[in-house]
Amino acid sequence: MAEPPPVIQFDDFLKLNLRVGTVVQAELHPQADKLLVLQVDLGGEQRQLVAGIRGHYEPAALVGKQIIVVANLAPRMMRGVESQGMLLAATSPDQSQVILLTTERPIATGARVS
Repeated sequence: MAEPPPVIQFDDFLKLNLRVGTVVQAELHPQADKLLVLQVDLGGEQRQLVAGIRGHYEPAALVGKQIIVVANLAPRMMRGVESQGMLLAATSPDQSQVILLTTERPIATGARVS
């Protein structure tokens, strides 16, 4: 069994910039079977996210969906495409389901999540 993650202090949590983003475009990653490339509006700026949700979501079904994004994560190249943040999702223990974290009802794009 894996080691549990370390306990963090409240100040560590405050370092996360969690924002509501609205997916404006989604497409298949050109070089990876499990990745999608999303263009996400964060309210005043657009970011590109690469996410391992292919096979769980069809790109067209994501357009217009509000998701929760870690907006201050350092950019990272994923199979040749830059990801400028990370979306939050829950994964079942057997990894057969991936469910995006979304808002209960619509809210302003870019709203802070706390």
